[in-house]
Amino acid sequence: MEEGVIASWLKKVGDTVKPGDILAEVETDKATMELESYDEGVLLHIGVKEKEAVPVNGIIAVIGEKGEDFEHLLSDNGAAAEEKEETQEKEEPKKETEKPKSKEKIDTSSINATIISMPKMSDTMQEGTISAWLKKVGDDIKSGEIIAEVETDKATMELESYEDGNLLYIGIEEGNSVPVDGVIAVIGEKGADYETLLKAHEQEMAGESEEEEAPKQESKPSPQPEKKESQTASTPSPAPVLADGERVKASPLAKKIAEERGIDIRQVAGSGDGGRIIKRDVENFVPTAAPAASSSASAVMPAVGQESFREENVSQMRKVIAKRLAESKFGAPHFYLTMEINMDKAIEARKSMNEIAPVKISFNDMVIKATAAALRQHPKVNSSWLGDKIRYNDHIHIGMAVAVEEGLLVPVIRFADSKSLSQISNEAKTLGGKAKNKELQPKDWEGNTFTISNLGMFGIEEFTAIINPPDACILAVGGIKETVIVKNGEMKVGNVMKVTLSCDHRVVDGAVGSAFLLTLKGLLEDPVRILI
Repeated sequence: MEEGVIASWLKKVGDTVKPGDILAEVETDKATMELESYDEGVLLHIGVKEKEAVPVNGIIAVIGEKGEDFEHLLSDNGAAAEEKEETQEKEEPKKETEKPKSKEKIDTSSINATIISMPKMSDTMQEGTISAWLKKVGDDIKSGEIIAEVETDKATMELESYEDGNLLYIGIEEGNSVPVDGVIAVIGEKGADYETLLKAHEQEMAGESEEEEAPKQESKPSPQPEKKESQTASTPSPAPVLADGERVKASPLAKKIAEERGIDIRQVAGSGDGGRIIKRDVENFVPTAAPAASSSASAVMPAVGQESFREENVSQMRKVIAKRLAESKFGAPHFYLTMEINMDKAIEARKSMNEIAPVKISFNDMVIKATAAALRQHPKVNSSWLGDKIRYNDHIHIGMAVAVEEGLLVPVIRFADSKSLSQISNEAKTLGGKAKNKELQPKDWEGNTFTISNLGMFGIEEFTAIINPPDACILAVGGIKETVIVKNGEMKVGNVMKVTLSCDHRVVDGAVGSAFLLTLKGLLEDPVRILI
């Protein structure tokens, strides 16, 4: 986390605050969390408005005694910024004097309306896509109601309104993207002059843009018109509608389940708020018998030999996967080490352990445990490249790549070397289920020191994986294959598994990676050693 966004203030200036009171809701890098007060006093000052971002350690509020002077605290916070401004003025006095006079600020004090901006829902999020609007212009909205579904880089999330009022304006159509802090809607008093409010907002943004570009020799045109043009040109896929033209209200999970089961969500009756369709409604839905033949179905099917295709907007998760893995692949010099491991004893040991284990132990669980034990013996592999230094981690947190519909998530099994196989198995199953149901929390996917990607269950015998930053290595695990092996000069049938270690050559050399794989091979070929 580098910054937080104040989703809503639960206290206002002048309120008495006690330790344990919730001051505000803060959108962190992956979730919305409650900000608790640890002090007693009066809320004297609020320094960050709702929907605005503030960096870590930035001042968001002041709590003290009623009437106490706090201005010196705020001036201390802005000292560095003022010093920077003074330096720039000394370096470029000419440009400062020649700077054109800014336009008179538009007065919006009498406009009873609020601009709703795209919140930053994760540290990697740069923009969000409006997957569905649950309200339309003219609808009355109460605080706490869901107004839209937003697709971020990690998941599809519900955008909650923190204002009471009328939905006066929608600035982004379904299926289109908007950058973080971009205007998506205006909520306020019916008949409020929201157009003036938007103009004032544009003026404010333009002023900030001019200040940022002032040191440059050539000023670039504002990107605002291009953004509007691209939004107009983009054609989003229409949301399901009823016969009377009204849009179907359904949660993202309900839509997903309906799509997987081939259910027309328009036929499902909703039991949620305002007739909204939820997961339970889809699961309990019994479809009516369909006609034997459908003329409309044949009409939309392409004729034999006719070319056809469809295009979909890239999801936020896929955008981030593409960005991070491209940076890893082309930024870190990869090399690969492949080794065959005889899994005969591992198969026997697993069968024996599962006779008494409280949970079913998988081969993946055994690989995680053996990898953690091997990392303990080879700490140089359990490391990260930090540019001017290398971090060698004393703790061992194994990232476990899990495929989900939108892409890939990597939940983390912490302190894997100190956990039993049963504990690892139970945790892996729990985290895997959370990943597929989009229930992971920030603590579940942060802090990995080494990653394992296993495609053996899909019949893949061997592959290479791209390193998952900030790790220095990733282990690609293939499936167990029954094959002919030579043992003591004789050919026998055995079970072999291939693993490939991808290494960042800036941190790990070939000899170090090879030694790690030899230790891993020894542990899996004689699994009793894992338990020691």
